[in-house]
Parts: sequence; structure tokens; C-alpha cells
Amino acid sequence: MTDRKAELAANLAEVEARIAAACRAAGRAREEVKLLAVTKTFPASDAALLADLGVTDLGENRDQDAAPKTLEVAELRPEATVRWHMVGRLQRNKARSVVGWADEVQSLDSARLADALAKAVRAARDAQIRDEPLDVLLQASLDDDPSRGGCPLDELGALAEHVTHMDELRLRGLMAVAPLGADPAAAFERLARAGEALRKDHPNAADVSAGMSHDLEQAITHGSTCVRVGTALLGGRGLASP
Repeated sequence: MTDRKAELAANLAEVEARIAAACRAAGRAREEVKLLAVTKTFPASDAALLADLGVTDLGENRDQDAAPKTLEVAELRPEATVRWHMVGRLQRNKARSVVGWADEVQSLDSARLADALAKAVRAARDAQIRDEPLDVLLQASLDDDPSRGGCPLDELGALAEHVTHMDELRLRGLMAVAPLGADPAAAFERLARAGEALRKDHPNAADVSAGMSHDLEQAITHGSTCVRVGTALLGGRGLASP
């Protein structure tokens, strides 16, 4: 465990240096960009070690893995204030489970999913499982590939309006994944324009989650406020906790 913690600490230092350099190059303060560690496929012990190192925003992409992992991390580090983010595609039938562990869903891409999440939050409140609304980011499609999820850019305004009429959900901003095989800088520039348009009507929706291990610099250049880093922090694909 000591060796693994040292490995994660070294990786974290490298990632932090990259983020800081990208912020300097973009004329931005380091504090403007949150580091979200994507712990999918890695065990709860790694998540707990990251919490020890001060990384307390953690992301998962599969409810069936995240639900038990979040409980295990809470047992391993009961003193840690970990904030869990759902970053993967989400089916409506998983909404009730997700609101039991997630503080934020970054992959909201349809009105029907918003309805399912709001209903699940109401049920969770009634059951006293949670007492706060669910923070959500609208996932914007930058490649119009339905298999990768995301709302078309020209439909984001309507989806945002739908979400803001729900007391159970809090609209925080946008999330996107750069298209495969394309220039990420151009994609993130499109996302930045979409974010500007969203903030005209929803000034509190200021978060922009964009950039991963391979393209976080380009994302920060174009205004990302949250980079989702997995491989650069944790290494190659791990084995999730059972």
C-alpha cells in the first residue's frame, strides 16, 4: 500500500504540474480548474489513497461499480469529505441508485433522463437518503455520435430550461468529451461558445467539465473548469472492486 501511495503521489505531482503550466499559459489562476480523479475500474483502496493525498473529487462511469465502491471508501476513510461524480452514460433505470451515491451527474443529456433523476431525488428525500438537490451538468455532443451520448449543441438551451424548472436538480454547467480522431482544441472552442450562450440565460451554470489525461491542456486553454483525469493519475486499466 505504501508503494501504491507513493506511485499515486508521483503521478499526482506530474498532473498538477501540467494543470498549473496550462493555467499559466492561458493566463488563468490554478484555482479556476478542479481536478476530478476518474477512479473507474480501480479499487476503493486507490480512491481512499487519493483522498489521503487531498484529491476528494472522484468520478465513476458505471453505477454498478460505483454504488459499492462509494460505501467501501466511506468505511476506509470515514473522515474524508469525498464528492462523487457520475461521468458516464446513464440509463434512466439507474437513476434511483445513482442519486443514492452521486453528488453530481455530469452526463445529463435528455429531458427524459432529467425527469427520471428528479423523480429519484424526490424519492431519496422522502426516504431520507439525501437532503440536497442533485447537481447536474448537461453533456454536450461535440461529434453528433449518439453512441457516445450528449445533447446536440442546438438543443442545449431547451434542455437547460427543462432542468431549471425542477427543484430537485441544480444546473451547474456543461460537460463534453472531445471527438475521437479530431483536433480537441477545435472541439473545446465549440464547447466554450456553447458555455457562453448557456450562461447568458443561466449565469450560475458556469462549470465546464472538459479535458482528460491526453488533452487537458487544450481544454484549459478554452476555459475548462474541471479536468477528468484517470490514466495519468492511476495508470493503465485497473480491476474494480467486486
